[in-house]
Amino acid sequence: MEEASYYNLKAAAALTPSLSSEVAAQVGRSIVTGSHAPGSLIEDESALSLRFGVSRTVIRDAMKVLVGKGLLEVRRGIGTRVKPREEWGLLDDDVLAWQLSAPARSSTLLQLAETRQLFEPEAAAWAAERATRAEREEIACAIQAMRDEVSNPQKFVVADARFHRAVLRGAHNDFLLALAGIIYSALLSSIRLTNPDHETNRKILPFHEAVSDAIMRGDSDGARERMGYLIEDAVCRINAVMAVE
Repeated sequence: MEEASYYNLKAAAALTPSLSSEVAAQVGRSIVTGSHAPGSLIEDESALSLRFGVSRTVIRDAMKVLVGKGLLEVRRGIGTRVKPREEWGLLDDDVLAWQLSAPARSSTLLQLAETRQLFEPEAAAWAAERATRAEREEIACAIQAMRDEVSNPQKFVVADARFHRAVLRGAHNDFLLALAGIIYSALLSSIRLTNPDHETNRKILPFHEAVSDAIMRGDSDGARERMGYLIEDAVCRINAVMAVE
């Protein structure tokens, strides 16, 4: 569910369906979710071929995909090893989507939230200055969808992500828009950890409404400040969960 939602929000295609892409996705998920630890060797081509019931050529092509995403390295005479996490292509759409198959990890969510703090407040300020009428309407529609779906966690988080996507679009900065995957991954993951019931959704809705109101008024300083508050609230909720883990 979360992976499909991610690709829909990002308007990004998953790997082109094929035997090699299916194998790449399964092995990629096992790496991203921690089943294969960094530094560990994965099975050789023969073993993977038997496990997945495909040819060694298919396995070889799948491994090339994962090497390209920074998850694996192939060393002659040693084997195929999982690379350290800091060398992964963490902003790759498939890597971000595969992380959604893992149990929500508060440490990862905190890092995502901290990254959002670096650019989302400024994006909100620019949206207040630059958003077109159509883009403001998109923001308003996302807020209304959040109100309508406040009792439905899955639909609420999608509406939440659409709100942030609309703000980034309104900022008119293509480089910021390219970072939208961080937001989608953070929101789709965090709902499982920090929003245990619809009451939490009701509590965070006013933070989003305040950002939207500032953008509609063209108040860039207010939009920046209120987006900062919104993300700070998310960090506080993540920290609260971490404190009891």
